[in-house]
Amino acid sequence: MIEKGTTKMKTKRQKTRHRVARVTQGSGNVFADLGLPNPEQELLKAQLTLQIYTILKDSRMTQVEIAKILGVHQPQVSLLMRNRAGNFSVGRLMEFLTALRRDVEITVRPTRKDHGALSVISA
Repeated sequence: MIEKGTTKMKTKRQKTRHRVARVTQGSGNVFADLGLPNPEQELLKAQLTLQIYTILKDSRMTQVEIAKILGVHQPQVSLLMRNRAGNFSVGRLMEFLTALRRDVEITVRPTRKDHGALSVISA
């Protein structure tokens, strides 16, 4: 019986109870997992951009002030703040880090794997 002033609502059973989700372990590089070209370079750029973003956010400077330090226009700083480093090369991102008073160190060493790896380590 439905009381006056109320409505009866239909509820749907969640069909997800009986579905089995398939999970595939990633390689550690989302760019490679997605089949994008140059996945190691893209991952390196993303890691460098994250370092730059953290520095910029902690600096509390305006984007215009940051642009002057980096030698770019403010819209390019905005792109960096939104993790859009696609237009910047790895070299240019490293130049940004040095302009932000950070040392960038590149270490080359032998590996035991079939193929070497790129990584960014923050100190």
